[in-house]
Amino acid sequence: MTTRTPDPVAVQFRFYEAHVVRSRRLTPSMVRVTFGGEQLATFAGGGRDQSLSLFLPHPGQSAPVVPIHSGEDWFSEWRAIDPGERAVMRSYTVREQRRAQAEVDIDFALHGDTGPASRWAGRVRPGDRVVMLGPAVEDNRGVCFRPPPGTDHVLMAADETALPAVGAILAWLPAGMRARVWIEVPDVADIQDLPSAATAEVRWLVRGTTPPGSGLLVEAVRGARMPAGTPYAWIAGESASVRTLRRHLVAERGLHRRQVTFAGYWRLGASNDDLQAEALSAAAV
Repeated sequence: MTTRTPDPVAVQFRFYEAHVVRSRRLTPSMVRVTFGGEQLATFAGGGRDQSLSLFLPHPGQSAPVVPIHSGEDWFSEWRAIDPGERAVMRSYTVREQRRAQAEVDIDFALHGDTGPASRWAGRVRPGDRVVMLGPAVEDNRGVCFRPPPGTDHVLMAADETALPAVGAILAWLPAGMRARVWIEVPDVADIQDLPSAATAEVRWLVRGTTPPGSGLLVEAVRGARMPAGTPYAWIAGESASVRTLRRHLVAERGLHRRQVTFAGYWRLGASNDDLQAEALSAAAV
């Protein structure tokens, strides 16, 4: 057997210049934006929860300011640009990719003008220019959903910020795989159709007037009966809730740590700008 050596991180990703082709409101709190451009023909998405860094322009700019020709040192050069000029950088999941058309779909959770990405997505127009830092090879570290060999069913728990990833994972799962999914959304109108070849049981948790991150998702999973077998769990959403669910699955349900993948997409009481500032500070250490 030949063992493939993973590509170095430096060659797993590259910059892609793209533009908005169209947008479509999916639900009251989510819009799907389709991006196109010749360079996206080589976008090597690995499916599942494939993530990318999306660079957006500030109001009044015709294109995001990103040092896209700076090689491996792009991050340092991007940080050196005036914060009022350098592109807004956010992480997103690829909802769907159509390589033949060189198109990539990204779903944006809308929350008014409380952040630059939501503001941009709420006003997006065809032709608007962006830059993506995305995969140059399919097997890349931007894909975190990786069930171990022998997995016979999948457990997923997420809030609306991770709903695009859940949808992409369900679309990727093969026929015969069982999946049990809990998804928290703000309103009943935010429920979406999530096609899958897998045998999927999806439970929608409508938050209503309950504040986000208040434990609705945690309580639903804690109170559920789990199927027998060899599970793999994927959890994403508010950071504290995600950590609580991981502890529950490992300490109380008996899953091995390698059977649980978790990701904090946001943190209660912290804005995206706060989290990005923390990440920048950590990167400087």
